[in-house]
Parts: sequence; structure tokens; C-alpha cells
Amino acid sequence: MDSFLTAASLVFTWNVMLIILAASVFGLFMGAIPGLTATMATALLVPVTFFMEPLPAIAAIVSATAMAIVAGDLPGALLRMPGTPASAVYTDEAYLMGKQGKIGVALGLNIVCSMIGGIIGVVCLAMLAPLIADFAIKFTSDEYFWLALLGLSCAILVSGGDRLKGAISMLVGLAISMVGMDSVSGQARFTLGNYELLAGISILPVLIGLFAISELIRRMPESKKPHLQVQTRVKRPFAGIGSLLWKYKFGVARSGVLGTLIGALPGAGADIASWVSYAIARKFSRTPEKFGTGHPEGLVSASSANNASLSGAYIPALVFGIPGDAITAIIIGVLMTKGITPGPDVFVSEAPLVNAILLVFILANLLLLPLGFLAIKGARHILSIPSGVLFPLILIFCMVGAFAANNSMFDIWIMLAFGLLGFVMAENDFPVGPLILAVILGPIIESNFMRSIIKANGDLTAFVDRPIAITLAVAAALIWGLIAANGIASGRTKNRLSLNQ
Repeated sequence: MDSFLTAASLVFTWNVMLIILAASVFGLFMGAIPGLTATMATALLVPVTFFMEPLPAIAAIVSATAMAIVAGDLPGALLRMPGTPASAVYTDEAYLMGKQGKIGVALGLNIVCSMIGGIIGVVCLAMLAPLIADFAIKFTSDEYFWLALLGLSCAILVSGGDRLKGAISMLVGLAISMVGMDSVSGQARFTLGNYELLAGISILPVLIGLFAISELIRRMPESKKPHLQVQTRVKRPFAGIGSLLWKYKFGVARSGVLGTLIGALPGAGADIASWVSYAIARKFSRTPEKFGTGHPEGLVSASSANNASLSGAYIPALVFGIPGDAITAIIIGVLMTKGITPGPDVFVSEAPLVNAILLVFILANLLLLPLGFLAIKGARHILSIPSGVLFPLILIFCMVGAFAANNSMFDIWIMLAFGLLGFVMAENDFPVGPLILAVILGPIIESNFMRSIIKANGDLTAFVDRPIAITLAVAAALIWGLIAANGIASGRTKNRLSLNQ
């Protein structure tokens, strides 16, 4: 109770509550515009967080992310254009429900199920994270080395598409993470004689460039198109929701827990949680033939999972300092700029902050109901904002954010360079997630490897002389084997198809 009261005293202040409300409205706006993802909304909030204390900074990102995921359902249901990748899986279901005159029910289900899924995710986070942290205190540099390596391996496995492209993306991220001075010898690496690179490449301009600038470049042709017009008026968005929730109550609970577990996997994210939950709901449904025809069961399961995954991603981020997705990668970057290093010790040294974060999660999810209702009523106005007005404002905001990282014009050029890199990667189907995780985890892998090798006087067997270390090493080896097997199988399939043609 004392811990809860301390956390409540930190959260229930006028400035934190105002930041949560403002960030939620910002996330609502960003998520409702097709193509402006929750990750992009988070990246754009980074400049503002430089002027905040740690808790308000995290509260802003948590609130904006939760609302952006939900707001992404609006253009999906009204225009058949998913606002965020996490909304794509059930876009057809919601849109077809609208064609049947149930657009209010579809959007109401999205909001309520997202709120319930988010609350389930927070409960799982509150229960699992401290237990894992107690276990993680026993970790040495050997275990952290294998754990970070395992995180990179999982990122490739769940990145989707071509595993080879995922591996290439990861290697590019590792190369980026090595720029600057070596943490042990102090030797300059890959700086090309530029003193600006001696401290390495700052993570925040990289994130803004890869997620915000690359998306602006990709969507630049749309700025000349006429803005969208939505004629549909949504009436009674929460009518009949109670009976549907009771009918699919087990699906909501299952998807909430599943979404949390998937979110805890490095590199997975809300979109993968949505797809997996939708597929499982269809597998166990009594009426699988109705999926894809405007059936609410799939919509309920997927929308519960996507918000639950947001909480799940904070489990590895807070306990091990390993980002569960791109958003928690940004969170880790923000915390480190505030002098807080995520890890098991944070549950002791920063216990009030951790409890306050959990409370912010609950408040952000509860705000989904009133703000989601307002979003439904104002959807026509949000979706009609011309891209030619919106995109230049976003670009200016990105430049301010990149400059604010180190008060350096060089970081703006870094941001633009990575924006171009992100655009090229997206156009050629290279996943960005493994690159981001490699930039974050690269220094962790290198520093722990060097620490262990010095401690063991060069004896490599020291990396597997402890039970936890050898377990993590075997898990990493199994994942590498699975990735290799999938690559070989995919190559054989392509060869057969080319021979048949």
C-alpha cells in the first residue's frame, strides 16, 4: 500500500495528468491519419521529452501509443485503410460490419476490447516483471551476453518475410552500433576522421529518421492528392457491446494474455500479436467460415491483443534493458538520457518510478473510453486534414527533435541519412525492427562479451559454465538453427516454383 500511495502521489499531479491527456489527444490524431503509425507518434514526442522529468516523459509516450493503436481503427472501419499496422488484420471485418450498418458496433468493440486487453497486459506486467527481475539479479555478464544475442535472434525470427533480409538488417544495425570509441580500449572506429562520431551515433536521430522521415518520403506523393472525405456518421457506438463482450469473453481474455506474451518477445510488436490472435481465434471458433465477412469475433480477439502487447513489450525493456519493440527502444533511449539504465536493479533503485509507470498504463487505457468516443464522433474532421499541410509540420518537428538530442546540426544530417536508409529498406522489403534492436543491443553484447572474456582470461568456455548461461546459449543456437532451416526450405520452394514455370 505504501508503494502504491507513493506511485499515486507521483502520477496524480496536475502536470502529469495534463501530459497524459495531451499525449492521448496527440496519439489519437496521429493514429487516425492512415500511414502515421504509433511508432512515428512516439518518435515525434521525443523532442518534447527532453524538457520533462522521467515519469512525465514515459507517461507521454505510453498514453500516445495506447491511443494511436486504437485511433488506427477509425480509418480502417470508415475507409478500409488501416491507420496503423496493428489495425490491418481486422480492417476488413470492421469495414464490412460498417457495410452491414454496424459501424458503431465495430468501432465500439475496437475501443472497449483495446481497453480490456490493455488492462490485462498491465496486470501481467505487474505480476511477471518483478518476479523476472528477482531472477535476473543473478545474471552476470555471461548471461547478459547470451540474452542480448537471443533478443537479436528472436527479432530476425519474428520479423516476417525473408529471414536473410532480416539478418542483413541486423548486421547493418550492429555495424552502426560500433561507430565511435571502443568501450574497452578507447580506439576510434568507423569515424572517418569526423570528431562528431567519436561518441557514436545517437539513437534518437536514428529512430526519428527511420520511422518518421522514411514514412514522410514514402508518402510524399500523397501530399498532392485531394484529402479524404468521410460521409458516414457514426451513431450509438457502444450500443449492444455488452452482449458481444459476454459472448466472446474467453476470446478477449485469451487474446489479452497471448498479446502480452507476444509483446514480450523482442521485435514482435502489436501487429504480430494481432495477426497471431486473429489466426488462433479463427482456429478455435465454432464459426470459422464467418471470418472475413464482417464477423465481430476476429475483431474482438485482434483488438484485445494489440494493446496488451504494448504492456508486454515493457517486460524485457524494464527487466533486462532489451527493447520488446521499436516503441520500447525509444523508451530506453529516453530513460538513458535521464540517467536511468533499465535492468533488474531499477525495481529496487527506482521502485516508485516503476509503480508509477504501471499506474500510468492503467490510466492511459481507461482514457480510451471517453477519448475514443470523442474520436469516433470527430473522425470525419480528423481524416479530412490535407497531407500537404500535415507533412511539412511533421518534418519541422522531426528536425527540432533531432537537433535537441545533442544540440548539434550534425544529428539533423544523421536523421535525414537514416530517413533515406529507412525508405530504401521499406521499398525493398527489408525489416527495420532488427536494425533498431541491433543498434540498441550491439553495445550491450560487445561490453558484456569483453567483460566476460577479460574476466575469464580469454577462456571461451567460461560463457557456458553456468546453468543459466548454457540454457540461454542452447536457446540461441536452436533459434539460429530454426532460422537456417526456414531459409533453406524457402530457397528450395523458390527453386521448385522457378523450375515449374
